[in-house]
Amino acid sequence: MLIVQKYGGSSVADAEKVFNVAKRILKAKEEGNDVVVVLSAQGKTTDGLIAKAKEINPKASRREMDMLLVTGEQQSVSLMAMAINALGGRAVSLNGVQVGIETTNSYSNARIRKIQTERIENELERGNIVLVTGFQGVNSHGDMTTLGRGGSDTSAVALAAALHADVCQIYTDVDGVYTADPRVVKDAQKLDEISYDEMLELASLGAKVLHCRSVEVAKKYNVKLSVLSSMTNTEGTEVKEESKMERMLISGVAADKNVSRISIMGIKDEPGKAFEVFTLMAKEKVSVDIILQSTGRDGRQDISFTIGKDDLDVALKALEDNKARLTAETIQHDDSVAKLSIVGAGMASNPGVAAMFFEAMYDAGVNIQMISTSEIKITVLISEKDIDTAMVAVHDKFKNASVNMRKN
Repeated sequence: MLIVQKYGGSSVADAEKVFNVAKRILKAKEEGNDVVVVLSAQGKTTDGLIAKAKEINPKASRREMDMLLVTGEQQSVSLMAMAINALGGRAVSLNGVQVGIETTNSYSNARIRKIQTERIENELERGNIVLVTGFQGVNSHGDMTTLGRGGSDTSAVALAAALHADVCQIYTDVDGVYTADPRVVKDAQKLDEISYDEMLELASLGAKVLHCRSVEVAKKYNVKLSVLSSMTNTEGTEVKEESKMERMLISGVAADKNVSRISIMGIKDEPGKAFEVFTLMAKEKVSVDIILQSTGRDGRQDISFTIGKDDLDVALKALEDNKARLTAETIQHDDSVAKLSIVGAGMASNPGVAAMFFEAMYDAGVNIQMISTSEIKITVLISEKDIDTAMVAVHDKFKNASVNMRKN
């Protein structure tokens, strides 16, 4: 079998954990498998590098930030190779350029275009365990690029797809995908399996177990994907095309605190203004989520939408620079908000899910600012200070409903 494994930063945070992971990797190799391993930067290394950059230049270019941040993963793979070799194994570390992970030219949020597999295949034939830097690649200019926070998951799944691996195992500090963040919701339950679509929604809505683009790639190339703990040997969660489990009302509750709301007030109420606003955001590569447009009054209207906090400065500058063309009276923003979402393929066939969700919010005394829905999700924007209370209340509501369904 060919196995691709990925270990997050917390799994390799110090020397003891590096050796624990090295032993796990060697065990997979000793069982007769070819093993490719993708690693994130150790612990808080990436945060530390960002802090160092801000000390020097708070407005450093994205290109230079990528040049800096890729060093974290290179430390991880080289140290892991040293650990495996010290334990008697054979390992070689490779960065994104050496592997041939070709990306788009977008610094800090590049997408993988192609992976050259020849170098990895040659190293595997030599009997080596191949350690690959996650989160990075090289663009058409020959510059190092990064895939965005959490991008090591995407690196691993993309490598598994390119190499036609038998399985891609994502090792984290939790032992699978839960119905909610177990650090906030104490009685959150681990799922044995979940569909690609549900996992994609949860990942994009703030669940930190998997990077959303990794799930997109897994679904597109039908990669067998498992989420496991690097600390224990317990069974994890399988992410697959269709879950065979009986459909419950929801599969999970997700929270995202990395959110800002922008409100463009007093735009002329005429065709094309929303197009102009979101064309600007697209040009700046700012992803937009919940959108709310008010009804016209006195020939004016308001447009509000949510974006990631990291994109706030770029988005505000673009809007302020084009304020006159947009005919906006004022541009406001709020970064003390958060998104709370419920996700579940069973929502489509279970009437009353929305009512239960909003009842839970009402019972918890939480005010809703914006709402977005799809066939398998409902998302609301609320105050950040209420997010944990709301998550517990909503999870309890649906857990109790599921218990009652099983009794009946």
